Amino acid sequence: MPTTDFPETTSSSSPSSLRFSISSRRRDQVHTMDPTAHEPTPQEIELDSFQRKVSDRFHDLAAADSDELLSIPWLQKLLEAFLSCQEEFRLIVSNNRATLNKPPMDKYISDFFDRSVKALDVCNAIRDGVEQIRQWQKHLEIVVSSFDGGGSRSKIINQGQFRRAKKALIELLISMLDEKESGGGTTTTTTTMPHRNRSFGRHSAHAASAEHKSFVHLRSLSWSVSRSWSAARQLLAIGNNLVAPRANEITSTNGLNLAVFTMNYVLLFVMWALVAAIPCQDRGLQTHFNVSRQLLWAPPILSLHDRILEESKKRERRNACGLLKDIRDVEICARCMMNDLADSVRFPLTEEKEREIRERVDEIESVYQGIKDGLDPLERGVREVFHRIVRSRNEGLASIDASK
Repeated sequence: MPTTDFPETTSSSSPSSLRFSISSRRRDQVHTMDPTAHEPTPQEIELDSFQRKVSDRFHDLAAADSDELLSIPWLQKLLEAFLSCQEEFRLIVSNNRATLNKPPMDKYISDFFDRSVKALDVCNAIRDGVEQIRQWQKHLEIVVSSFDGGGSRSKIINQGQFRRAKKALIELLISMLDEKESGGGTTTTTTTMPHRNRSFGRHSAHAASAEHKSFVHLRSLSWSVSRSWSAARQLLAIGNNLVAPRANEITSTNGLNLAVFTMNYVLLFVMWALVAAIPCQDRGLQTHFNVSRQLLWAPPILSLHDRILEESKKRERRNACGLLKDIRDVEICARCMMNDLADSVRFPLTEEKEREIRERVDEIESVYQGIKDGLDPLERGVREVFHRIVRSRNEGLASIDASK
């Protein structure tokens, strides 16, 4: 699997130059009554504020407990944090456009915009992964409705309900097994959406139904990214040559290049976390996050990276379709339910056996409801990230060109 190797911060990057912005250091000078000291400029205050706000947002994300981490609500918070950081950075670009079109900042900002374009493909692949989870949700809905008895659960479970639920569970588990056996490499599915496009358009409901009924195995992602596209390689491209600026470089740009580096790293981490959580083509989690912990935002990001990697190494998660907590819950509930619907079950059911099945149905309904409530907001969040990246890049380039 491709890996991204970032050089460790060099010894020339002193801790103080990374942990605090120029404005912080000059405030310290004022406090020591240095006669040459002066109050920080608006630019220094803006850049210092950006570093601290990024740190605060990721500290909030890192405070999640094990039950919340990698859940749909947590991913929504991650996307919200990215959008907030992106907006702050957009203002920095707008307020410093005259500086950004001159060396060396022109190269820094150009590289950032190139990485942003690469992130768009990741967003498309993640959207397709969300659609795959939505198909699994539909199988769960069939199971729940099979035992609902037209809205009343007082009726005795019959063989027809049993067969319908079992068929849906088999299709669900086969689809999840296809994802597992692909090793995250060449994802296959029985419910491919044939009308996806690169701008998050909706697919045809009629075509989707026809695909489902035909039970044809096709790549679920081939409609949004090419067959040779790889999430692991895309992350490698986003992180390529991403190196923290040295102390003298930070000073020469008044800390502006540190803001660009910070936003680059936020972009890389958010894309990596999405790939870790959601099924997508050729998932790879071996991206290295070697960055100095002296940066205000580095400790929470590195902590989250370590926790997500540890989750991926657990025996029951090694070949998972994705580390999203809700995917794990779907599989656990489906397998437990299949055990209760074994061929050895005899009808009419005993009261004890029917009670066991009803309990399993309640568990599945709870998982189903959580996914149903969370997927649409999650997809909207991914779509908003996609469009915000496009809009911010276009605005940034236009703003910089106008200042030349």
